[in-house]
Amino acid sequence: MSRRPLVAAVVAGAAAAIAMSQRHRLPASFRSTWDRTNHAGDTVTLLEGPVYAVAAAAGAVAAGSPSAASLVAGLGSAGFGAVDDLVGDSSSKGLRGHLGALARGQVTTGAVKIVGLGATGLAAAALADRRTDRGVVATLVGGAAIAGAANIANLLDLRPGRALKVTALAGAPLVLGGGSHATASAAAAVGAAVGSLPSDLRGESMLGDTGANAAGALVGLALVERTGLGGRLVALAVTAGLTVLSEKVSFSKVIEGNDVLRRLDAWGRPQR
Repeated sequence: MSRRPLVAAVVAGAAAAIAMSQRHRLPASFRSTWDRTNHAGDTVTLLEGPVYAVAAAAGAVAAGSPSAASLVAGLGSAGFGAVDDLVGDSSSKGLRGHLGALARGQVTTGAVKIVGLGATGLAAAALADRRTDRGVVATLVGGAAIAGAANIANLLDLRPGRALKVTALAGAPLVLGGGSHATASAAAAVGAAVGSLPSDLRGESMLGDTGANAAGALVGLALVERTGLGGRLVALAVTAGLTVLSEKVSFSKVIEGNDVLRRLDAWGRPQR
């Protein structure tokens, strides 16, 4: 493996850790716009989201000759997530809720995000494929898979550390075995996750849509860059299946009902 992934991971992790430790220096009026209440009723900051996205981008740039696809996937998906974080409302939830509202002529921020993630994923896949012969169909499927991965990461951001752990576990295998842009993208995603994890585990901050969308999109891009049509179809089937399943099944309840998943999910959180 080349040193590019190592550089990407170290820079992204350091940038995220430093930024999170210094967030209190930001003006209070700015910080308050990112404050939210988590599942336990505690006030947390969503500043972790933009920190994650920018740190991952910094890692990709530091690795040298960054893939434009990485910057589009990470920062683009973060931008659409920020719209939902900052001006979104809870009147419609889930894919069904947002699409249902759209069918009634109501454009929610969630619907804007869904369309935006699709466009961002397609743009990232097109950039990744521009010097290959994978074909239009593979690019379309790849774009959908990237958008799907961004959404799945967001669905997991319901407990401290959960989405970051999944990002690290899913991204780590993609870092191994080469020096391509894909490994740098995955390494930046993993590094930023590790750097953001302590604050998240303590329940002080969370990714929000901004960070979770960026994390999922980067891991999805890394997979897309390393696979052809077959692999992309599998990734799309998995993300689409999990998205549909989430409309009927609580991932948190599934995790709580499995001893191994429950232990992994709780690892690192302080006892309350």
